[in-house]
Amino acid sequence: MDTAKPRFLSDTTVMLGRSMRHIFRSLDTIITVTIMPIAFMLLFVYVFGGAIRTGTGGSYVNYLLPGILLIAIGTGISYTAVRLFTDKQGGLFDRFRSMPIAPSSLLWGHVLTSLVSNFISLIVIVLTALLIGFRSPAGPLAWLAVIGILALFTLTLTWVAVIAGLSAGSVDGASAFSYPVIFLPFISSAFVPTDSMPGPVRVFAEHQPVTSIVETLRALLSGEPAGGDIRIALAWCAGILVVAYVLAMRVYKRRIG
Repeated sequence: MDTAKPRFLSDTTVMLGRSMRHIFRSLDTIITVTIMPIAFMLLFVYVFGGAIRTGTGGSYVNYLLPGILLIAIGTGISYTAVRLFTDKQGGLFDRFRSMPIAPSSLLWGHVLTSLVSNFISLIVIVLTALLIGFRSPAGPLAWLAVIGILALFTLTLTWVAVIAGLSAGSVDGASAFSYPVIFLPFISSAFVPTDSMPGPVRVFAEHQPVTSIVETLRALLSGEPAGGDIRIALAWCAGILVVAYVLAMRVYKRRIG
């Protein structure tokens, strides 16, 4: 019967509601994801900021904020992997396999939850930045572009988190993959210009995805043209997203097969 066929959109909506209820029942997750990036921002602005020369002539918090936002996303997606691992260990996959629901709706519920929860964290961080001096001349279109890039970056890393959550053998293993992601902005132009770094480090910093994303966000928030950085940033995100999605679905099918 048609009514018995899986309905992907409605099933995903149900799974999203389920995951969001878990988030709001345990707000310490969002608080934890938000506090660490804010602590980094305050540390660099008020302790190290006076010693760092960015060459931009603007406020250091303006220079710093894009990298802080990426660190917040890197922290947030680790909880997606943990929640997915918990569902797997709790036998939820086996129960859903016997029900007339779209097989991928469980994964998409977690992915959309990641987008919503990270968006909440990013809003809190931007409001904190405004309190300590962040100002942006960017117009509505530039802000929409910033939101779009942050959403794409979150979506990309979330599908990587799905692979970790499905493949891990423990909760610690599910969350550990995020550590390199969180560390990557420190070897980029997020905190200091890359031309201040020694040779090999500079080469790596200038050719890894975080730098192009940071430079794109920084240009957009400054009301300046993003130039070629935005194309490189989008190419990195799109490429990683496609690979991560394909691998995640393969791992998921093996788990429920």
